[in-house]
Amino acid sequence: MVQKNDQLNKRQDTILSFIVENTAASSGSIVGHVQQVFGDVTRVTIARDLSKMLDLGLIVRKGAGRSSHYEVSLRYSLVRKIDIEAYFAIDSDKRAISEHFNFGVFDQLDSIFTDVEKTMLAGLNARYQKKIQTIPDDMLKKEIERLVIDFSWKSSKIEGNTYDLLETEQLIKNQQQAAGHSQEEATMILNHKAALEYIRESKDIFRSVSSKKIEDIHTLLVQGMGITKGLRKTIVRITGTKYMPLDNEFQIREALEKTCSLVNEMENPFEKSVILMLLIAYIQPFTDGNKRTSRIIGNAILQAFDCCPLSYRSMDEVEYKKAILLFYEQNNIAYFKELFLNQFEFAVDNYFG
Repeated sequence: MVQKNDQLNKRQDTILSFIVENTAASSGSIVGHVQQVFGDVTRVTIARDLSKMLDLGLIVRKGAGRSSHYEVSLRYSLVRKIDIEAYFAIDSDKRAISEHFNFGVFDQLDSIFTDVEKTMLAGLNARYQKKIQTIPDDMLKKEIERLVIDFSWKSSKIEGNTYDLLETEQLIKNQQQAAGHSQEEATMILNHKAALEYIRESKDIFRSVSSKKIEDIHTLLVQGMGITKGLRKTIVRITGTKYMPLDNEFQIREALEKTCSLVNEMENPFEKSVILMLLIAYIQPFTDGNKRTSRIIGNAILQAFDCCPLSYRSMDEVEYKKAILLFYEQNNIAYFKELFLNQFEFAVDNYFG
């Protein structure tokens, strides 16, 4: 399931895959595996391979003497590419995962984008800012409305809402509810509209985040839907995974506050947005509406720092859910980051002229 790492040669990549697949591996087992795959490779060569991977921060050495062994680093676990199709071909009850919240993840979530990715994002955002500076006011208003409709439709669809895009447009523009749909579905979409308007009108306050600001967005999103507001005091379970979020109200608040502190210390707005979205979904601070809240707050961060907001219009909702599940189960950010990059490029290409 592990995809090739561009920093390594074929032999080193094989060693890394062997360590990943076995969780931990001794020097002897690594040598045996390499010689089985590549033939007569000396121990000195393999030692150099391991030394390089240690220097790159991909693996760590634990123990001493005969009990010493190698494991993948937490940092590599976070960013390594995983074969998504192969991973999710395994039944959810049979996947080897981390079933409980990992407070150690806070120490690993920094510099999640490579220099190449940061350059790409900066270039795309420069295009967006140029568009915003030159677009006429009346067209800007229409483009904002179009993005609100697209986002409200797709974010709701991710949550199982059955309104289509044209029905969503009629609801938002004309307050016309579609036949054959529940009041709850209409409320969900209109709540998205209200939350998007709020973060646009109050964008400067989201240059920093707090538990209160996140709770305020959640309140807007669940208004009139019979969903408990405020941080949850009960257990929640997630369909399709054995991962169990925190079940202690005080730990939930602690994790959310640590999330806000971590994000506020970061400088890159794209990293702020991605990490905040993932951690809110991972913590599950509310009884319902967590991922909706995370997507809105992600856009709030982007807009606060004059970055193009996402609409998610071209996002495949199944792939989105897989990316979230991968973070729950493996604390792996690679697939979600890939989807974010694609959606940011889509937004810059398709909105504001």
